Amino acid sequence: MRIVVAPDKFKGSLEATDVVEHLAAGIRSVEPSATVVAVPVADGGEGTLDAAVGAGFVACSTTVTGPAGNPVEAGFALLDRTAVVEMALASGLAALPVDEDGAPVLDAGGATSRGTGELVRAALDAGATRIVLGVGGSACTDGGAGLLQGLGARLLDDEGAELGRGGAELARLARVDLTGLDPRVQDAQFVLAADVDNPLTGTNGAAAVFGPQKGADPDLVASLDAALTVFRDRLADALGPAALTAAGAPGAGAAGGVGYAALAVLGAQRRPGIDVVLEFVGLADRMAGTDLVVTGEGSLDEQSLGGKTPMGVATTAHAAGVPVVAVCGRTTLDEETRRAAGFVRTYALTELEPDPRVSMREAGRLLEQVGARLALELPALLTGTRPN
Repeated sequence: MRIVVAPDKFKGSLEATDVVEHLAAGIRSVEPSATVVAVPVADGGEGTLDAAVGAGFVACSTTVTGPAGNPVEAGFALLDRTAVVEMALASGLAALPVDEDGAPVLDAGGATSRGTGELVRAALDAGATRIVLGVGGSACTDGGAGLLQGLGARLLDDEGAELGRGGAELARLARVDLTGLDPRVQDAQFVLAADVDNPLTGTNGAAAVFGPQKGADPDLVASLDAALTVFRDRLADALGPAALTAAGAPGAGAAGGVGYAALAVLGAQRRPGIDVVLEFVGLADRMAGTDLVVTGEGSLDEQSLGGKTPMGVATTAHAAGVPVVAVCGRTTLDEETRRAAGFVRTYALTELEPDPRVSMREAGRLLEQVGARLALELPALLTGTRPN
């Protein structure tokens, strides 16, 4: 019996590697002879670096500028000449300073993506010629201006002085100087691993949609949107009309507009994050001889059906004719919807522990119970029928 376990993290509870470990322990408690293949994955956001390392990439660490201007330890993963950069580690919410209660101190107008640019430069120094940018979980709304600064660009006001950090400062931008941009960028290939299709500005743009998640009130959202428009126009002065076109492209609004800088300046190719991750972990190649695939994430909901980890894994498994079950912390989808999505069975931790706070706290123990139950129900799962 060969079972591939390929979940995403359970956000706020367990990393994907931990989810795999607990499910595998539960399965083996009932089926000790089962071969459990661990393939922790991510959708291009948090956990992408861990997925790359699990797939054989080498982790490389460095110190970069955090979103609040503070030094943070971050890193990238390298295999041959491909580097995987996880923006969340350098410029994400988890890289912000915390208050006395341990909560991140949000600064939607002042947070910078500079550290992500510094990570890219470190990857170039390590010999990378192809760089995958996983851009989920960012703390900033600066249009990728900081990313460009980290790569050597200068953002100047009308007196020729460099701007401070953050998207709010872009309202004072008079000129973008790209002459100092790292020349290796021109020869490198960039992949923007992003699921969202938002443009840079407007009612569906980076500030309007994602700003509130980063602490922006309605007034700051409006100010940031206007500042991003200034950035777009000044970048068009430097690059020409292509910079205006890139601002409206799907994905330009990803990660507070980092997608825009990647598309307009780095010439990045945008691809769904889960597709990129499943490619470098080689999930399709692991389907040979597999009897069952287990995937999942913390919350299985409508968003999960739109290109997140569970559907990406399920699509790969279905192409190989392998049945798929989903494991989640909770689900808002009815059984008909889940089965229509291709899951022969869905196990939610809230079935075992209805209190969501307890289920998150005890997720490891509950996942082991789910793994054991799954193993007991294998005969039905392998025939695609719902166990009683």
